[in-house]
Amino acid sequence: MRWTLKTKPSPEKVKALAAELKVDELIAMLLVQRGIETYEAARQFFRPSLADLHNPYLMKDMDKAVARIEAAIANAENILVFGDYDVDGTTAVSLVSSYLKSFYPNVATYIPDRYNEGYGVSYQGIDFADDNGFSLIIALDCGIKSIDHVAYAKAKNIDFIICDHHRPGDTLPEAVAVLDPKRTDCNYPYDELCGCGVGFKLIQALAQNRNQTVADLVPYLDLVATAIAADIVPMTGENRVLAKFGLKVINSSPRPGIKALVQNVKKKTLTITDVVFIIAPRINAAGRIKHGNEAVALLTEYDLEQAEFFASEIEQHNSDRKDLDKLITAEALSQITENDETKKFTTVVYQENWHKGVIGIVASRLTETYYRPTIVFTKSGDKLAASARSVKDFDIYNALEACAAHLEQFGGHMYAAGMTLKEENYAAFKEAFERTVEETIHPDLLTPEIAVDAEINLTDINEKLIRILNQFEPFGPQNMTPVFMTKGLKDSGYAKGIGSDEDHLKLYVKQNNSPGFGAIGFGLGKKLDLVKNQQSFDAVYCIDENEFNGKVSVQLRLKDLR
Repeated sequence: MRWTLKTKPSPEKVKALAAELKVDELIAMLLVQRGIETYEAARQFFRPSLADLHNPYLMKDMDKAVARIEAAIANAENILVFGDYDVDGTTAVSLVSSYLKSFYPNVATYIPDRYNEGYGVSYQGIDFADDNGFSLIIALDCGIKSIDHVAYAKAKNIDFIICDHHRPGDTLPEAVAVLDPKRTDCNYPYDELCGCGVGFKLIQALAQNRNQTVADLVPYLDLVATAIAADIVPMTGENRVLAKFGLKVINSSPRPGIKALVQNVKKKTLTITDVVFIIAPRINAAGRIKHGNEAVALLTEYDLEQAEFFASEIEQHNSDRKDLDKLITAEALSQITENDETKKFTTVVYQENWHKGVIGIVASRLTETYYRPTIVFTKSGDKLAASARSVKDFDIYNALEACAAHLEQFGGHMYAAGMTLKEENYAAFKEAFERTVEETIHPDLLTPEIAVDAEINLTDINEKLIRILNQFEPFGPQNMTPVFMTKGLKDSGYAKGIGSDEDHLKLYVKQNNSPGFGAIGFGLGKKLDLVKNQQSFDAVYCIDENEFNGKVSVQLRLKDLR
């Protein structure tokens, strides 16, 4: 594990911001590290407002999208809201369809089957639209590369509006409107929206057109916050505003589907981390194990009793998903050792009967054991399908682009992607991908890094610091939970391994004559010998508030120690 202390920002900037905000220099430094250098930027960070949201009509083609939807309504056309089967796609479909249905009845939803249709816009979906009299398809969280599909629909007199956030190819589909802030010709001020976020900009534009305000759309923000958390997009700009207000909805007046998912959680206030680990996996489990339609049914249900029934079914899918995930991860790890591939630059594994719904999770799990770009393949029809996961600072999308000659289809982001290929091309692709990564990855990137915001003493930890750090939430990429390093710590003598296999470490730390703090290190049980007998050690950690039996105490969540 590499500990990298972030570069200290200019002392002048830190001092100036500290004086302007009347905070100490540690807080000012954390803000400047996050690109916040002025009073106004700090105001937007600490007090996000719905007024900070950009005008949706700044997005290229938004006027065309709204005009086509309004024409469909005026002409009593049937509208099909189509989306991917993951959290971003199903929340986006739930968002746009439920908003449209609030004033127009001729709206239906379609989520492709992960196994029979695969990712993105499908010919089966277009045939469904044609057979059932739909003349407009709104595609969410997919479609930016669906050139042939859109042409196929056009031949059947079906129009497309595409709302996507993935990187476009060289050519765009010939849709009525293509909403994607990553279009090179789109001047929208913020290009890190998720698919559901682009869907929200569409309903915001429709709302403006209907003399509604953004305040009328607040009840939909629980869906947007869930998608932002699940899709791991930067927690900056509009995403931060939407996530902050969406979390308020989740905690105060969530839709019945989300209420049903979290009603057994014994926490007063849910955070973005809770959304990532409690809500998102359950919504995802529907599309992974059964069908994404179940997630949309849950998220658009208005009756709590019915929502609770849907949630109980999804809970079972999530339990099945966990079992499959453990089994396939174990099989994949065995394959790596049996093939003598532990020392390679990449992990590429394949077994034809692996469950397609969990290979993305398995890819993430494998990077925890072998920290390197990872692709997990399974059989899907007459082709192989895969999920890819990268390591910090390595662009796996670019690596796949370099190997595109061996692939049928691919798409995604810097850190996660999906692809299909013909089985006979698997070996050649595996070799090409290994070679590409070996030639382009910096060796340092193959060792996990902990980025440390600041070195502090335990005496720096006080109520005021914790109160302000709490206001840094919601956390996420580009606004991660601050990580601190403290040297010269000693345990008070009570350190012990906890958990069924004593995998975790529990201790009580002091530094010289400082106040002591309880500390917990998940997965650090093997480091118990480092802290025994009052040996001095250094630690990197986050500062948590631990709630137990109604009492709140400060706890250090250890990330590593040495």
